[in-house]
Amino acid sequence: MSLKLTTSLSQRLVLTPQLRQRIEMLQMTTLELGELIQQQLLENPVLEEVATQEEAQELAEKILDHLASADADSAFDQPAGQAVESELGTASANGSGDLDPAAAVHADAEVDAHGEGLDTMDAAGLVGEAPGDEVGGDEVASDDASRDAFEEIDFGREFQDYLDPGYKTQEFEYKEDAPTFEQFLTKAQSLSEHLEWQLHMDPISTEVQDAAVCVIGNLDADGRLTATNEEIAAMGPWPEETVERARQAVMRLDPLGCGARDVRECLLVQLEVAGQTERLAARLINEHLAELQQHKLPHLSKQIGVDVDTLLAELQFIRTLDPYPGRRYSSEEPVLIAPEIYIEKLDEDDDEYVIYFADDGSPRLRLSPQYQTMLGQQGVSNETKSFIREKMRSAVDLLRNIEHRRQTIYKVVESIVHRQQEFLDHGVQYIKPMMLKDIAEDIGMHLSTVSRVVNRKYAHTPQGVIELRRFFTEGMMNEDGEEISTRIIKLKIKKLIEEEDSHNPITDDQVVKILAKDGIRLSRRTVAKYRDQMQIPGSRERRAVV
Repeated sequence: MSLKLTTSLSQRLVLTPQLRQRIEMLQMTTLELGELIQQQLLENPVLEEVATQEEAQELAEKILDHLASADADSAFDQPAGQAVESELGTASANGSGDLDPAAAVHADAEVDAHGEGLDTMDAAGLVGEAPGDEVGGDEVASDDASRDAFEEIDFGREFQDYLDPGYKTQEFEYKEDAPTFEQFLTKAQSLSEHLEWQLHMDPISTEVQDAAVCVIGNLDADGRLTATNEEIAAMGPWPEETVERARQAVMRLDPLGCGARDVRECLLVQLEVAGQTERLAARLINEHLAELQQHKLPHLSKQIGVDVDTLLAELQFIRTLDPYPGRRYSSEEPVLIAPEIYIEKLDEDDDEYVIYFADDGSPRLRLSPQYQTMLGQQGVSNETKSFIREKMRSAVDLLRNIEHRRQTIYKVVESIVHRQQEFLDHGVQYIKPMMLKDIAEDIGMHLSTVSRVVNRKYAHTPQGVIELRRFFTEGMMNEDGEEISTRIIKLKIKKLIEEEDSHNPITDDQVVKILAKDGIRLSRRTVAKYRDQMQIPGSRERRAVV
């Protein structure tokens, strides 16, 4: 073996961190983008969040209150009728000497959000200085110098809850309008918590109770026990007889049937607790559950020698039972949807739609002017300047990627609105077939870019809040040569089933014949596929039994 140096030429696709961040931001939702911005605000000191109008107004009120208190203190040392003017504000038209709110907002560069810069303005002589009265000013300055900071604390206002309460005990003060403790719950009780709470009150042995806790831990979302008795026994270890006793105890807790291995056992336990084990419904569940699920009532009536009316009455009773008791305590939380795009008409008579972003609550960023100034200062070390330049480049890339994301989403939505204007005007019956490649060719972008943009993005439209991906549907040609969306075909099938006679539901073959009269030719297998996609059962399952 020998070591050799060789050169080779190859092509590789290398993604820079800026490009990788741009791609990731395209597929982010508004909430995820807000979390990213908050993280960047914590990591990058060059980024600043621009104060909103409410924050600026609050800051101006703080400055006005501070100036008003300073003017009141200096009024005792000034001649009567002498005007007091601050260098931060200008006299108003009525001569009251109030601070101009615009000037107060302009002072944001010198005063931070917590009002910490007020002490700096006091030291610089910008607050409460009375021109033309040097003696009074010296006296105020000497009083401020001799005054102890501890004496300026308003203990009665700041620490009233920690001083002598006298006869009143604030810990046990009752308020009628106070919220109850039930309103302090942060989450709903889960199935396992509900079952374990009942289990601790059940008079069973400690060994069985421990095995029952293990049984509860192996339940799925429907309340079914997925593990075998042998597997649970090995976890203890407990004897399999103890595990079975524990399982039987869990099945009789509320909700009834949790811990069963199938639907049959779950329903039989509910009948046993209700004292209905001798009823015909118990026999039907135990021996003929498959026939009941397929609605083969005439065949079942001949098989067991019971008339159909009696079977219908028992079937109605069985429907009052719960085959999936665990779903009542499902821990699945609802997904919060925040529309990122608004598509609206400013005037009902106008045919053009307006597209704008929902920026409520989104942080507005800017580059810190203080760090930009530090780059040009002489006293700043090279290491500090290198750190600032690196953070500055990272901040600029973030701002560019945010703007690129907005422009890309706007282009995609604008093309969608142009193609689906009839759908926005009249409803889903007028939606047109549209593919991702159509939008990609229209705006001159790659297909993957369009796919990232429409993923998990929602738009507020005249037809409701709709995911951008739902604007894209496949299509097929009818007999007239027009392309019709598959979603319209599904709606037609759903409408036919909704209008059918429940005692004589239409079959898939009949749906094929009805659609053929409208110029839509489909096979029976295609109709069955569309029906399954809409989670509509077959004609036998839809047949009414009452």
